[in-house]
Amino acid sequence: MNKMNLPNKLTILRVLMIPFFVFFMLTDWWGYTGRLVALALFVVASFTDYLDGHIARKHNLVTNFGKFMDPLADKLLVCSALICFVELGELPAWIVIVIMAREFIISGFRLVASDSGVVIAANLWGKFKTVSQMIMTILIILDLEEFAILTQVFIYLALALTVISLEEYIRQNLHVLREGNK
Repeated sequence: MNKMNLPNKLTILRVLMIPFFVFFMLTDWWGYTGRLVALALFVVASFTDYLDGHIARKHNLVTNFGKFMDPLADKLLVCSALICFVELGELPAWIVIVIMAREFIISGFRLVASDSGVVIAANLWGKFKTVSQMIMTILIILDLEEFAILTQVFIYLALALTVISLEEYIRQNLHVLREGNK
């Protein structure tokens, strides 16, 4: 039996951190300190995303488990945060629906592509989208009046990059859907 490698352990750790993140976001037992704990969990979980990919590529530890679980863990983390923000009244549901719809569409697109033997890698717009969503999430969790305008800027920037990256993925890979109809 194969032992699980470090990148895959980091991915599992990220998934295991999500319920704790949600707990600290949605309970008010510790007041603002709970939000800071949630923020720390989100930042550490986000960093494991970078770290597991870096280690896997650098040390040739890429596995099928990692290819499947890493993006799933990322989506679970971000979607959990977005749903918490709707529950807390800190983000309109329509924005969350647009962002989550993009994630489902791209995941489905990648599934169709993989059936055709095509790997759809993350593009630059997708990376910009991810960074903007991470910054947006951090700013919303912080919930500081001094950053209110910056938070709004990042909410709409993340939304715009979500739509732009979706359009770009579809435009660059539309041939995958067309080829399936032959």
